[in-house]
Amino acid sequence: MSQATSFHEDQDLASPLLRAVKTRGGEPQKLCIDDMLQRHCGEFGVWQLRHFVLTSLAWALEAFHTMVMIFADQEPAWTCVSSRGCSVASTSVCGLDPGSWEWSGGPGSSTAAEWGLVCENKYKVGLVQALFFGGCMIGAGVFGHLSDSFLGRKGSLTVVCILNAVFGCLTALSPGFWAYALLRLLTGFSTGGVGLCAFVLATEPVGPTKRGVAGMSTFYFFSTGIALLSGIAYIFPSWRSLYIASSLPSVLFVILVIPFLSESPRWYLVRGKINEAMEVMRVIAKSNGKHLPDGVVLGLDEETNENSTDTESYKEELSTKQAISGSLIDVIRSPITRFRLFLAVVINFLCSVVYYGLSLNVVNLETNLYLSVLLNAVAEMPAYTLTAVLLDRFGRKPLAIGTLWFSGFFCLLGTLVKSNGIWKVVRMVCGVLGIFGMAGTYNLLFIYTTELFPTVVRNAALGCATQAAQMGAILAPFVVVLGKVLPFAVFGACGISGGILAFYLPETLNQPLYDTMTGMEDAEKALKE
Repeated sequence: MSQATSFHEDQDLASPLLRAVKTRGGEPQKLCIDDMLQRHCGEFGVWQLRHFVLTSLAWALEAFHTMVMIFADQEPAWTCVSSRGCSVASTSVCGLDPGSWEWSGGPGSSTAAEWGLVCENKYKVGLVQALFFGGCMIGAGVFGHLSDSFLGRKGSLTVVCILNAVFGCLTALSPGFWAYALLRLLTGFSTGGVGLCAFVLATEPVGPTKRGVAGMSTFYFFSTGIALLSGIAYIFPSWRSLYIASSLPSVLFVILVIPFLSESPRWYLVRGKINEAMEVMRVIAKSNGKHLPDGVVLGLDEETNENSTDTESYKEELSTKQAISGSLIDVIRSPITRFRLFLAVVINFLCSVVYYGLSLNVVNLETNLYLSVLLNAVAEMPAYTLTAVLLDRFGRKPLAIGTLWFSGFFCLLGTLVKSNGIWKVVRMVCGVLGIFGMAGTYNLLFIYTTELFPTVVRNAALGCATQAAQMGAILAPFVVVLGKVLPFAVFGACGISGGILAFYLPETLNQPLYDTMTGMEDAEKALKE
């Protein structure tokens, strides 16, 4: 190493993190994170790609803990062991004499087999499913707030993954049904925070023109997780071993992945941790082969102007400023965010009713369960690809309206189709197209909801919308049991209504991610003027 090189490196190590190198006029330039990413750090370079992939792996974990119930709670095949009281023509075990039949895979193949969750007790399977999604609803709100406040995005993701691993493994040791139900409720509580924490952490360091496609791509990891779960369930046919096998990846994620993740610079900034935020931005720039000039510093939306104070004064101002945090009360207090939250909650609820409701129908294909779930996961991926391609071409709002109405139209068409002969195939196609459109909407709503709210309340608002989606998931199974025609009518009405409500949302394409409520409100006033 040359002496000149060594000298420069020593000089860099000895210099402060924020060097007061003056720009024109003798003052540093404050930039919001979006501007700094676009001008100096790169919107989606090597750093963002690595960080995005590693963070989004958490979506596969959410798929494991959510969809494992399909295999663990299934009603397995059974066979007659005695001709007395059991006929091969019987289609159900209900009414058969005890001891005249047995489960093909043994009583440990599923919870339904072990605890007799069939016939008059079949409602308990639906109860467990409802409790899980109820836990998700609570967890989404709790961890949405914690990730906006003192825990941060990375801290919250770490906590929920640890809890998922603990609750998932304990579920495998359940001595009875009610202990199992309680542990599924607790697993749902932690699972409810996984997706939203991973989504925000993965997309906040991405530049505004790349954020849409990046956000839409997170759901590939969820679908991939479902597909992988099919293989895991095939290898581990016992429901107890399946719960352990599907929970251990959460442990590996905490040990092998989370240490390599960075906290969101946006969270650092709104919490007044300017040094930490600037350090992340410098690492992003360096990893992307770019250089962050010494005369620029990060600032909140309302603070980014040409006449900012010098760097040291700015640091002192932020260090003495009370940490900025937000809650749902702040969202409701502002007329702008209050109306947006109402629309986001209702649309997410309607979308979830259709998505989970149609998923239950699509899974019931004329094939084995493992293949059915695999096909269901693969079928969603083209919707993600199409919406990702069209997202920045047509914008969030038109695409949300279009996918909602696309799904709603084919669901309503399904109500007009007969249920006999070849028309069964036509109805199945209507259901597949319905879930195709709604999978695209479900994907889009995450990035859309994220962009509708400023950083200080983003996860709180997203958590509230996620809670609404979980309420829709709880309702969906009850809609499915209404018959053959009525569920399609309900799903169609939900899709059409959601599209109408989306008309009242603002377009967020190529708009900045505002950091504070004041910054967003000032921008809204400027647009009106």
